[in-house]
Amino acid sequence: MSAQGMCSRREADHYIAQGWVYVDGEQVCELGTKIFPWQQITLAQTAQAKQNQRVTILLNKPVGYVSGQPEPGYQPAVSLIQPASHFERDRARQKFNRSHLKQLAPAGRLDIDSQGLLVLTQDGRIAKQLIGEHSSIKKEYLVRISGHLTQKELALLNHGLELDGQPLKPAQVSRLNNDQLRFILQEGKKRQIRRMCELVGLRVTGLKRVSIGRVKLADLPEGKWRYLAKNESF
Repeated sequence: MSAQGMCSRREADHYIAQGWVYVDGEQVCELGTKIFPWQQITLAQTAQAKQNQRVTILLNKPVGYVSGQPEPGYQPAVSLIQPASHFERDRARQKFNRSHLKQLAPAGRLDIDSQGLLVLTQDGRIAKQLIGEHSSIKKEYLVRISGHLTQKELALLNHGLELDGQPLKPAQVSRLNNDQLRFILQEGKKRQIRRMCELVGLRVTGLKRVSIGRVKLADLPEGKWRYLAKNESF
C-alpha cells in the first residue's frame, strides 16, 4: 500500500487493523498479509473519507523557527499555524479547525537560518511523495552568497561535489547576479546548499526556498500560511 502511494506504512497498518482494506474485493485484517503485484488493493469508504479530511499546509517560514522538534530558545514552525496568521487570500476556502494541528508534521527540513516554503501535512501520501526514499520532487532555492565564484566552481556546484563521503546528485545551479544563485535540487541532505557553497569557497548570507515541485511560494507573505488546494499537486 505504501509502495503504491495509497498511504504511509503506519496508516496502512491502521487501516488493515480496522478492516478497511480489500484485496480483489476480499477484506484483509491481518498485518503482513502477502499479495501478488497484479492484485488490486482498495480502501473502504471510511478510510477514503479519513484521507480526504487530512490537510496539507504551506507556510512561508521566517528565519529563527525550526522545522521540526523545538530546540531550546526557538519555536517550531508549526506554532505559526494559527487563525491570525492564515493568509487572507487563501484560495482553498477551507476554514481553520484545531483538529488540523493534530499529527501535523513537516514534510522536509528547512534550516533555522533559512526561510521560505515549508510543507506541513497530516497526509502520509504527501509525506511519502516529498520525502520518501524514491522521491524525485525538485525544490528551488534563491541563495545570496559572499565570495567569488568561477565558472569551474559553478560547474562543480552543478555536478561533481561530495558530502559525507557520497557523491551528490546532479543539481541545477545558475548565477542570477554577482551575489545571488538559483539552486534546484532533487535531494535534501542536512544544510546541503550551505555545505556545497563552502566547498567552493562561498559563504551563504541568505537562503529562501521558493518552490517544491509544481507548488510555488508565490505571493504568500513571510510568517503566513495557507492550505494546499484540492486542485494543487506537487
